[in-house]
Amino acid sequence: MCTTLIVPGLNGSDEGHWQRHWLLDDPQAQLVDQDNWQCPVLEDWVDRLEVALAAEESAYIVAHSLGCLLVANMASRPSAAKIKGALLVAPAHLDRVEAMHPCIVRFGAFPQQPLAFPSLVVGSMNDPYMNPEELAHTAANWGSDLVNLGSVGHINIAAGFGRWPGGYALFDRLKATAEKTTTGSRVHGLSAIHGAHLQGDAGAL
Repeated sequence: MCTTLIVPGLNGSDEGHWQRHWLLDDPQAQLVDQDNWQCPVLEDWVDRLEVALAAEESAYIVAHSLGCLLVANMASRPSAAKIKGALLVAPAHLDRVEAMHPCIVRFGAFPQQPLAFPSLVVGSMNDPYMNPEELAHTAANWGSDLVNLGSVGHINIAAGFGRWPGGYALFDRLKATAEKTTTGSRVHGLSAIHGAHLQGDAGAL
């Protein structure tokens, strides 16, 4: 079985967050832990993700918020060859992160290059960290399929996302696409998914 690496964003994912439920629900899931969740430095976070990937033959990644940018920064690194696919939930625009959390995040420039692995970006219409136009632009630059769940906020505890069955459905779709991926070609089957029916039972927390 292929490992699933869970990659949280700023401040980690607190107990009750859908990523924490994922760790409990999926026996193949492992947390990519960081020494400093409160004041992230890109190079330090990349090192931790690369260590986690080095321990695996291959892995899927499930990232949230700033964790999506960490994964996107792997695009040009040799370790990206180990990533079978990435579910990138509620990516955060660095301009917005820095405005809302000044002098905390040192993550360089926003990654714009296409990813070297299949990916599915999941976002919303009213995420305070990324507006719909930025979301579409980001997915296009990364070469990712895109699902917009509607007006559901930042897809975190504050937005009512505890255990999130719809996330597992999206992950299954990502894996199906990744399995069909061959050298030099991508199968695009996710772009037309529109999300209210995939939100599932978010579970208010």
